[in-house]
Amino acid sequence: MLSGFTIAGWGAYRPRMAVRSAALDARYGEAEGWTEEQFGIASRHVAAPDETSSMMAAQAARAALAMAGWDEADFDAIIGGCGVMEQPIPSTAALVQDRLGLGQSGIVAFDVNQTCLGFMTALDVVGMGIATGRWKRVLVFASDIASCSLDPANAKARSIFGDGAAAVAIEADDSGERGIAASRFVTNGAHHELAQLRAGGTKLRVEEGYDALVAGSRFEMDAFGIFKAAAKALPGVIEGALQDADIARNDLACIICHQASAPGVEHVKRLFAPHEDRVVDIFATHGNQIAASIPTCLAYALDEGRAKPGDHVLLLGTAAGISAGAMVVRI
Repeated sequence: MLSGFTIAGWGAYRPRMAVRSAALDARYGEAEGWTEEQFGIASRHVAAPDETSSMMAAQAARAALAMAGWDEADFDAIIGGCGVMEQPIPSTAALVQDRLGLGQSGIVAFDVNQTCLGFMTALDVVGMGIATGRWKRVLVFASDIASCSLDPANAKARSIFGDGAAAVAIEADDSGERGIAASRFVTNGAHHELAQLRAGGTKLRVEEGYDALVAGSRFEMDAFGIFKAAAKALPGVIEGALQDADIARNDLACIICHQASAPGVEHVKRLFAPHEDRVVDIFATHGNQIAASIPTCLAYALDEGRAKPGDHVLLLGTAAGISAGAMVVRI
């Protein structure tokens, strides 16, 4: 066991407004049912202007903290694993800390970033922090608003992405029986152009003009290229994590995978045949929530009893980079 911890509480937040596939059919002048047939999406939620990344994360965090029964400020760190930060400076975690009424608490708050794998990377950092004795209780969240950077002319992108947030309250466990059993991550930066958002950092500057900034603010994605690169990387990280954890696929209660797309989730199901029913699939009603996807899926599995105390679950996903990750966790 790499680290000992329990999930003491969890919570998820979806924006108030649900956009159903029929509305997208009408927007693109297609027959009713076209969006769902083409992209496997029935509905997804879109954030309103007041539903910022930090606001959604704070709502999910409050639910997780309430379930855990932790007193205010009775934890050691807040770690954000968002795919896209609310603003370049400061960290989204600092904004969430303040929204929780802890802006003067001194609790360390910071972000890690690995786009769609942000939550898993944050959880890995938590595991290491607990294993070294630095932390006993940590709040981890991921919150993303994909809708703000999508090209309105790109029907697929406008259809498959959804907004939302999720958070977990992690507590050290000294039994040696629960926590991260193994994790594997790989990155192949040669594929970095397959999925990118070029604005918001230091690459595009004001001097380049308004049009350049607008263009760079639109998410760029080669869907087929990403699928090929991800499909190639996934088997290796899956097998590596299972070998390191010394468990078989049949020992997994469920597979919590990034809800990248309907074909992406179906591919994961094929990888786990004949136990494809263990792959948790909420894509049709949530869409691709970037980094919030995996913790939202985890919260759903915990709420539905598909992941229970003592179970081994596999967290699995891919991200821009191109990166892939697999993590075996005993709940």
